[in-house]
Amino acid sequence: MIPETGFLGMMLGATLGVQVVLALLGFMSLWSWTIIFTKMILYKRTRRQVTQGYALFSEAQDLSEGLQAVSRDGSTALSRVGLLAVGEFRKLEKADIDRERKRMLVKDTLRRVLRQGVSEEMKRLSSSLSFLATCANAAPFIGLFGTVWGIMHAFHSIGLSQSAALATVAPGISEALVATAIGLVVAIPATIAYNYLLALLGEVETELVNYAGAFLNRVEREVSWASSSKG
Repeated sequence: MIPETGFLGMMLGATLGVQVVLALLGFMSLWSWTIIFTKMILYKRTRRQVTQGYALFSEAQDLSEGLQAVSRDGSTALSRVGLLAVGEFRKLEKADIDRERKRMLVKDTLRRVLRQGVSEEMKRLSSSLSFLATCANAAPFIGLFGTVWGIMHAFHSIGLSQSAALATVAPGISEALVATAIGLVVAIPATIAYNYLLALLGEVETELVNYAGAFLNRVEREVSWASSSKG
């Protein structure tokens, strides 16, 4: 016989609807904490890489040295964006068109490619982050659904037992209210973590955009055919 006291006993004795809700909330909590720890480590490492990489790129003597500097740590967000831009730059450099036409195209072409590279990095970094927003918004309502379901069952039990004594009502209502509490336990950390991770992601995006601008400026200054000056 399942004991009536204790949290585990209460959950095991809950109705099927409440148990399903609690199982769903448990999965959401487990997966959200996995995302929180994984993304926190990833974002902090990426922020460090892009901050240091951008500083090295800015201090480099020329574009080639700057690209080598940001690639020293292997494949990073900065190196991937830079390589994408260099690849497009090489294609334009080898294109069978006159120099003046290339000069007119290079700035807009590189700007589009750099923007694409930054967007791809942000898309990669933000993957699964929407699940935290879903947990933050949906978990309280899922818990509330479990509460409503449990209270309905409690009142049904009152009708069957024809007794409104506290000993009859309390177990059903208490197990129902636990669903709302667990829904909040899932939602509150997800909300806090989502906002914190979004702030970290914003810092990464800012550094990537700054790098893209610095890359474009170096090309215009250092590559002769890309310069707006004549001769």
